[in-house]
Amino acid sequence: MTVITCIDDLHRLYRRRVPKMFYEYCETGSWTQQTFRENSSDFSRIYLRQRVAVDMSNRSTRTTMIGQEVAMPVALSPVGLTGMQHADGEILAARAAEKFGVPFALTTMSICSIEDVAAHTTKPFWFQLYVMRDEDFLRRIIQRAKDAGVSALVLTLDLQMIGQRHRDLKNGLSAPPKPTLANMINLATKWRWGLGMLGTKRRQFGNIVGHVKGVSDPSDLMAWTAEQFDPRLDWKKVEQIRDMWGGKLILKGIMEPEDAVMAAKIGADAIIVSNHGGRQLDGAISSIRALEPVLQAVGDEVEVHIDSGIRSGQDVLKAVAMGAKGAWIGRAYIYGLGAMGEAGVTKALEIIHTELDKSMAFCGHRDINEVTRDILRVPRGFSGDWA
Repeated sequence: MTVITCIDDLHRLYRRRVPKMFYEYCETGSWTQQTFRENSSDFSRIYLRQRVAVDMSNRSTRTTMIGQEVAMPVALSPVGLTGMQHADGEILAARAAEKFGVPFALTTMSICSIEDVAAHTTKPFWFQLYVMRDEDFLRRIIQRAKDAGVSALVLTLDLQMIGQRHRDLKNGLSAPPKPTLANMINLATKWRWGLGMLGTKRRQFGNIVGHVKGVSDPSDLMAWTAEQFDPRLDWKKVEQIRDMWGGKLILKGIMEPEDAVMAAKIGADAIIVSNHGGRQLDGAISSIRALEPVLQAVGDEVEVHIDSGIRSGQDVLKAVAMGAKGAWIGRAYIYGLGAMGEAGVTKALEIIHTELDKSMAFCGHRDINEVTRDILRVPRGFSGDWA
């Protein structure tokens, strides 16, 4: 029996159990994958300062994100096709997050619908919106989120078109998988995954199928989706969506100070420093390098979170010490989900919490809200000094 002590252990199990198409969808970036790799590796360039002879009792990682109490400053990022990583994946991840006490964000491109997740949870979750050309669909999905009791809208700003994701193109990514010879051979080796999928009716994009005219099968759906991401998304459109939604708004995909200032100006409750996990513009700097300039640009005007590259509790601690009020995990919890279902998501959260809690203590703190940049050793020029 495998003893699981870190996220890498979940990753290894995940790779064995999930079909190649969906593993590579999760575990690759765009173009050369430089940004995808550096999102994680740049965290290792920041060192922690160990303190001794300090009282480590009565520790707490509890804090708030956009006013919501959380067990630790971590949220589950919106991840497309989560229900293809494991049957009913979005429902399982949302339940694990609720029980643990951290936010879960459902994506527009989920397999389980907004209504599915609402029916299987007891507390409000967050919903991530991709802006589509179809105005009627846009209005209706926002209303569906309201009707489901969603407590915050996460508006993604960095996907007006899909980045050049080589592995997805070569694998012919689709939901459900196309019955090609290569796919069938690979699927035959993933019996756990297959049994799970046979036991669920949720195998297509639940937020879209049945909610868009002319979309009734996978081929229609993939064609509609490829054409629907709205390249005209601009700040004026963001303001329109803000007014249409009328609730708490988080803007995801901010990497530059100028954009952070605009996000604060239009009244966002939080922004997420994110490069989409390295799946959009390859060659962009890592999110952790982009964090401090953004923080310096907006100060306390808007809550600043970070996403992309976080694989451990120490990564969370470093981000918080630099000033982030929340750290979003995507791949880290997907590894757990694909490996072990809901129990795997819980395990991923437990691992990250343990690493965060113990590392915080070794750095001389008992309360996550009191952690500052003083616990870090950051290389000169880490966040800038560009020619």
